[in-house]
Amino acid sequence: MSTSVQTPQQELLAAPLLAGQVSPAAGAGEVSRSAAAAQLFLAVTSIPVGNNPVGLAIAPNSNLYVANSGSANVSVINTTTDTVIGGPIGVGGTPVWLTVAPNGNAYVPNSGSNTVSVINTATNTVVGAPIAVGNQPAVVAAVPGGRVYVTNFAANTVTVIDTATNTVVGAPIAVGAQPVGVAVAPNGNAYVTNRGSNTVTVIDTATNTVIGAPIAVGAQPNFVAIAPNGNAYVANIGSNTVTVINTISNTVVGAPIAVGNQPWGIAVGADGMAYTANRAANSVTVFDTATNTVVGAPIAVGLGPIAVAVAPNNKVYVSNIDINGNDVSVIQFAPTLTSINPTQGLITGGTVVTLTGTNLTGASVTVGGHPATGVTVNATGTQLTFITPPGAAGPATVTVTTPGGVASLVNGFTYLLPVHATTLTATPALSKLFPPHVYFPFLTATLTDQVTGLPVPGQTIVFSVGGSLMGTAVTDAQGVARFNETIILVYILANGGYDASFAGATTATAVLSPSSAHAGVIEP
Repeated sequence: MSTSVQTPQQELLAAPLLAGQVSPAAGAGEVSRSAAAAQLFLAVTSIPVGNNPVGLAIAPNSNLYVANSGSANVSVINTTTDTVIGGPIGVGGTPVWLTVAPNGNAYVPNSGSNTVSVINTATNTVVGAPIAVGNQPAVVAAVPGGRVYVTNFAANTVTVIDTATNTVVGAPIAVGAQPVGVAVAPNGNAYVTNRGSNTVTVIDTATNTVIGAPIAVGAQPNFVAIAPNGNAYVANIGSNTVTVINTISNTVVGAPIAVGNQPWGIAVGADGMAYTANRAANSVTVFDTATNTVVGAPIAVGLGPIAVAVAPNNKVYVSNIDINGNDVSVIQFAPTLTSINPTQGLITGGTVVTLTGTNLTGASVTVGGHPATGVTVNATGTQLTFITPPGAAGPATVTVTTPGGVASLVNGFTYLLPVHATTLTATPALSKLFPPHVYFPFLTATLTDQVTGLPVPGQTIVFSVGGSLMGTAVTDAQGVARFNETIILVYILANGGYDASFAGATTATAVLSPSSAHAGVIEP
């Protein structure tokens, strides 16, 4: 049976309806609050998981770990195929916002049992006994050096765990009221969102002491993420905004960024794009941390989106806590293509080609409308390789199709004809020298394709004597060109023979290379 998310013990997960905010049904149709250029996004699928999914975390192997608060377990999703791997992993009561530490273990805060469970992500098995922490642990964040920090929502503290021994280090660190989110900046400081006091507390993780006074942010700050630029981005449930904090000066930067209704979760991708899970609007807002402006319209997702994570392949995953959903939405963006190498290959196909771009996960490829084979994509979705199919000579458009859209390099690949060497064989002139007499009135030259071993018909052969052009003839079906020698016999005799040459040509199947031959005179 599903566990409700509205009990007093689960105040951590309860969704309030605040003054000035609207219900999910009314908010679902909200529009962007920025004039930034629209960008196309596509929520491509929903993945069923356990009851009331909350936290999301990406492991080093790119698998996604989902904490199901209502079913007390963790689901594992392959982010390449977007399928669930194995059965759910049982943990403590009401698991919420988990993390994966650098050692590869997942640390799952169980807000209903005041513990943290540890999962080995290589085997997807629980490691040891649960670790006792503070009252209603909410979020876990890892720091370099082998520690994780756990916010205790009902104890107003942060617990530190040594990931080498999975034991608690020192006394809990006192922070603000109802701490939820925690994230670690590049300078090593941890930023803790205090939902009950509308502040962010900064902890020096080298000394585990609080730095300075709490930083005032929006109403009910719930989650925090660190962008590549080093700034901390705080999602404020009660004010429908994101506050930006400079982690060097620990001061607020600019005005809050307006997002969707009740932003509970926030994540920032490697490209600097940020995503908020707007629980009361059933949507995700996207903004660029380089400019702190919203991009495009909100993206519709499942019911009650509460957390968001960005995979290495740039797919965005959103947990939908509503009991009528119990799923994870996947947002995949349209692919882009930036380069191709090599840009040409033979019409017979079989050329291994590399494409670079973005959002290439799940791609299929066509060249000139024909399917390529052997398509493989790297873990980050920024490079793929494929093998060209056979095609007609000339330029061909390369098209990549993913669940997120289509991208093409018009005339990006050129099919080339293969070069075939040829052999030209000339027969000697037959004559009687004194008195001059032609025994056979034709000079003959035979053209052969060295690659196929077949005669080459329809090609022009030039006959010359002593460097002077005598005439031309075209090869027949047997590759033989014939030229009458009767009137030029005297020149042939004077020069001791004749020459035949082929200048080369392009056919529908190959480029034929030039060839030539010399033939003498024989007297029967």
